[in-house]
Formats: sequence, structure tokens, C-alpha cells
Amino acid sequence: MIYRFILISDEVDDFMREIQIDADATFLDFHKAILQSCGYADDQMTSFTICENGWERVQEITLEDMSTSADEDTYIMAKTRLSEFLEEEKQHLLYTFDPLGGRVFFIELTEIITGKSLKAPKVTRQSGEAPVQQLDFDELFARNPVSVTSSGDSIMDDDDMFGDGIDDEDISLEGLDISDGEPF
Repeated sequence: MIYRFILISDEVDDFMREIQIDADATFLDFHKAILQSCGYADDQMTSFTICENGWERVQEITLEDMSTSADEDTYIMAKTRLSEFLEEEKQHLLYTFDPLGGRVFFIELTEIITGKSLKAPKVTRQSGEAPVQQLDFDELFARNPVSVTSSGDSIMDDDDMFGDGIDDEDISLEGLDISDGEPF
């Protein structure tokens, strides 16, 4: 069985990649095909996210084991086959190619071709230049501005990646052992 995927970007209007890959391939194989099709280096902690109901994030598949708890299920690209999570056409995924900038490709499984197989993934259509793989710090701050008060403190906008800003009333130091003396 062959999966045909379309990748698009919300940053570059004419960017599109169509990749065909065997359903028994791993997410690592798909990851490598995406990197190669975009001319990206393999030096980021990328991940795939399986989505349902449009783009609602359900399950992450990471390049390396990032689990912090034995209670959560973790899926690693090298050990997870595409067919374990992808079962129907129009299914959506996100591919985070710039984790620091939170930048993703939007992916749709556009067709499942039964009765055929592929030895290696292949790019069957492409248009446009891929967005740069990593934004520099100036571009990151331009996307997520931080205000600086006259005292030099930084204040993130209410639309920052943490949601609403934090008020001093939201933080309580009660119960913490804080001394004015030497730290040791």
C-alpha cells in the first residue's frame, strides 16, 4: 500500500510537496524524505503530530525519546510505522521542522493506493521554495515580540506562546524558604 501526502506551509504561498511512501515505512523514513525534498539539514529535534477533527493535535511522534514519565505512551519515528496511525484518506498531520520557532508543515494524506508498494519514498510533485529551516533570533523576536520596561524587565505580549500574561497576583511565594543570607 502506498500513501500519497501533500505538504504545505503557511509561510510560503506557493510551497507544496507531494510525497509518496510505502505504508510500512517508518515516520523516520518520511522525515528524511521531507528534509531531502526541502534541502534541510538533519540537525533539529523534529516531530510529527497526528491530528483529528481538522487540526486538533492528538499524538506526537518524536525523533528521539523525549518522555519524562513512564505513564505516557511515547512513539519514536524510527520505531513507528506510518500504518500504525494513518488509516484513511484526508487524515491530517503536522510536521514540526523548526521546534524553537514552532514552525510546521501541514500534511494531508490525500490518497491510499492499494495493491502497490514502494522501496523508497519519492517526491512526485513540487512547487515553490521551502521556507528557511530555522529563523534567526531577530526573526523569532519579530514574530513573538517582547516588550522591555524602563527597568529592563521583559514583558511578553498577551498573545505569547504561554497564553494570557501572568500578573503578580497569580504568583504566590508563600511556603517557600527564602532567606536574605548567603546561599550556602
